[in-house]
Amino acid sequence: MSETIFRIAAAFALDFAAGDPRWMPHPVRLIGRVIAALEETLARLLGRTRLAGLCLAGIAVGGAYMATWAALLAAGTIDRRLALGLSVYFLYTSFAARDLDRHATRVYFALEKNDLAGARENLALMVGRDTGGLSEKEVIRAATESTAEGTVDGVLAPMFFAAVGGAPLAMAYKAANTLDSAVGHRSEKYLRIGWASARLDDALNYIPARLARIFYPAAALVCGLSAGGCWRISVRDGAKSPSPNAAISEAALAGALGIRLGGTNVYGGVPEERPHLGDPLREPERRDIRRAVLWMYASSALGLLFMMGIMIGTGFLMNMGAVRTIFSG
Repeated sequence: MSETIFRIAAAFALDFAAGDPRWMPHPVRLIGRVIAALEETLARLLGRTRLAGLCLAGIAVGGAYMATWAALLAAGTIDRRLALGLSVYFLYTSFAARDLDRHATRVYFALEKNDLAGARENLALMVGRDTGGLSEKEVIRAATESTAEGTVDGVLAPMFFAAVGGAPLAMAYKAANTLDSAVGHRSEKYLRIGWASARLDDALNYIPARLARIFYPAAALVCGLSAGGCWRISVRDGAKSPSPNAAISEAALAGALGIRLGGTNVYGGVPEERPHLGDPLREPERRDIRRAVLWMYASSALGLLFMMGIMIGTGFLMNMGAVRTIFSG
């Protein structure tokens, strides 16, 4: 139990310090390439059907779990410390807090230089929507929403699965999340082959997204934002999104900032209306991007403390049960 806590904490600290250098081998990027090859192969063999999508999800997620487990097992036969280091490395690559920070900060600094075109280009690296014609307010909204959603997808959910099942389960989650990004779209091309991936991602994020709601207000308080608004809006508007999970974090951040998120997004030239989240107590401003990043870090740190507390408490109760068994025997 204590070793699991160390691995997660060390991985989180590494992500905070270094992020994801492009030169470094990255399992999630490898997973993305494998998914692209699998999609092409299965679509050719089975068509772009739900059956192909089920096979794609099963092979990618199961393969990520087994490959990570096998790598750790092999490392453990060489040296236990090598296995420990490799486990920390896998967990480190599953976290994306620093990467979220870098992308959002580039958007912010481009806006500070009044470079709207540059802000749109940097935003395109964060979001799936079309960014070419966005106004400054829409750029701020998109960057803020992406940071909020990434708080779960990029940090809290992998942290949760790492606590439950170590690096193999965390990497399996990242495979599911990468699948959703790659094929979990509502377009005609992916409607059937991406169905299983989208549903799996929704299912895996269901518990982490709702656990996060517990400490989002505390994160808002730490950041000097509205803790009451954070909780109230997350409860009121958290179920409005077509996704069962995405709106929880976005609504919480909207309430903390006192702004309204949601509205019209354009994907591949096709407008899509998203429910409004939060109350428009004021207009979004550039600094909201930096506030969103700070809130993301505070939420992540509190999530880490929460997971550590749960694991320590669980270990204590298990030890107490063992002691009672010994004395009762």
